[in-house]
Amino acid sequence: MSPALSVLHDVFGYEHFRGPQEGIIDHVVAGGDALVLMPTGGGKSLCYQVPAIVRRDAGRGVTIVVSPLIALMHDQVGALLEAGVEAAFLNSTLDWPQTLDVEQRLSRGELTTLYAAPERVTTDRFIALLDGLHARGQLSLIAIDEAHCVSQWGHDFRPEYRQLSLLHQRYPDVPRIALTATADELTRADIVAGLQLQDARLFISSFDRPNIRYRIEEKKEPLAQLIRFIEREHLGEAGVVYCQSRKRVEEMAKALQDAGISALPYHAGLPAELRQQHQDRFLREDGIVMVATIAFGMGIDKPDVRFVAHVDMPKNIEGYYQETGRAGRDGLAADAWMVYGLQDVVNQRRMIDDGDAAEEFKAVLRGKLDALLALAEATDCRRVRLLQYFGEESAPCGNCDNCLQPPAVWDGTDAARKLLSTIYRVHQASGISFGTGHIMDIVRGKDTEKVRQFSHQQLSTFGVGKDYSESQLRGVLRQLLALGAVGVQRVLLDSGHSFDTLTLTEGSRPVLRGEQGVQLREATAQAAPKRARRAAAPPAAAANLDQNGQVRFINLKAWRAEVAREHNLPAYVIFHDATLAAIAERNPASTQELQGISGMGAKKLEAYGAEVLRVIAGG
Repeated sequence: MSPALSVLHDVFGYEHFRGPQEGIIDHVVAGGDALVLMPTGGGKSLCYQVPAIVRRDAGRGVTIVVSPLIALMHDQVGALLEAGVEAAFLNSTLDWPQTLDVEQRLSRGELTTLYAAPERVTTDRFIALLDGLHARGQLSLIAIDEAHCVSQWGHDFRPEYRQLSLLHQRYPDVPRIALTATADELTRADIVAGLQLQDARLFISSFDRPNIRYRIEEKKEPLAQLIRFIEREHLGEAGVVYCQSRKRVEEMAKALQDAGISALPYHAGLPAELRQQHQDRFLREDGIVMVATIAFGMGIDKPDVRFVAHVDMPKNIEGYYQETGRAGRDGLAADAWMVYGLQDVVNQRRMIDDGDAAEEFKAVLRGKLDALLALAEATDCRRVRLLQYFGEESAPCGNCDNCLQPPAVWDGTDAARKLLSTIYRVHQASGISFGTGHIMDIVRGKDTEKVRQFSHQQLSTFGVGKDYSESQLRGVLRQLLALGAVGVQRVLLDSGHSFDTLTLTEGSRPVLRGEQGVQLREATAQAAPKRARRAAAPPAAAANLDQNGQVRFINLKAWRAEVAREHNLPAYVIFHDATLAAIAERNPASTQELQGISGMGAKKLEAYGAEVLRVIAGG
């Protein structure tokens, strides 16, 4: 057995590496640089944790893990300590005496792994510590997690990551491994340039998460749609609901609570202490739904998140993929559910257009938004589209909404030309532009106060689209925005209020001339009658256990919760649900029978084996 496989087995309790892990680990153990693209839940952390232990055992010293995520540092250090690995972190949660203690342990060579934020790693004080380790030949490896943060094209750019290139300049003989779950070709190139990884070997895993079912529908009543989704399919299960604004987070969390769902809000405007409290509850308790802005989620290793829901459209596919990837990290079935509407597209497009960035940058952002809109409007396999964005070819998955229930398609070209003609004629007649609602009212021939105020009932296009529903016209406008055939312009009134208006662009011409068609999916969101709640299902990991196995699993979870509270760690850091389910199924009577269960390493067997057997025997 190779040293790496021995570590995997003895320390982490796993029999085999997954996917490309072994190749990555062997390359890094041998001293090579690596850039690793691996989906969330694919086992990225083992790609630097195993080499850190192997190289430490070979006398190479400490591994520095650069991470922007306090939650991840805390959980991964806790998990390593549970597995018998000397690890620590340096971040803002430590007071000065605790910081000094960690620095002294680092200098004395007592640590295998040290986690630190990029802002700290590049300080003079920390560089002096690294200089001392390097001079003694005890700086073994540098791991840079969430490497997409270095890229201005990434969905979570952090300027401090740009300074990490100094680690290569200062310690060129120390191997580096950079890791990310999401990076298109443009972002990858930026990571290589920003971190000076031109000579690194590139490892790209499949981006496919086959256990996640992708479902996207038109936004009609987002709160009612969300509640129906949770009550019918995920009652009592952990999930994350993403919203665009802090206000919306608060409203959604309150509405879910009123519906009897255990929900908590999380956004940057909440006091830090309350955010931490909510995050701890989400990590440590079963069945909590976190309603959050994108401020929440990075570095959250909770394996049993059964769904991620978006009630507002993200900015790009990278963000969508990263956020949905927080579901089903345990490999069991999970849902990625999203509702989107015309206003989402208008808001995102306007934020790009009104930004201070250079036009070249705005063009890239528009392209990324259009790719996400194309995914949302797609009538073919969602997974094929998603993987194609990251340069990966695949076959229809049979496990997304479009594969399971192929949508009906209709030709929206005629409606598109009528909308564009109306936008043109309204501006020609009034000298000003108007918003989506008013344009659709004219096309559908609605006699409103605003229509009469501007005499728009006299336009030749008034009522030309009376046979189209508002939902159909909104779908057409979404497509026209995606095609660049319609622009969005913000108008500021003397009162200080503002509103978005629709304008024609160069892209309008081919549609108006009939040179470019518009094909659309029919609306899929239905105002279905309310159904009775279903009973909360057993945890997915234990779904296949018999009745006695279910009882053993419940008892093991209760014991694990007590241990987790004593250690101030999330329960899954002690044992994953899958490990408890495997124990419950095997029903062991001796420590020998516990050996070989996935997730039961030597240290955990020594620490918890007798207690696990006691719980099992207690029935």
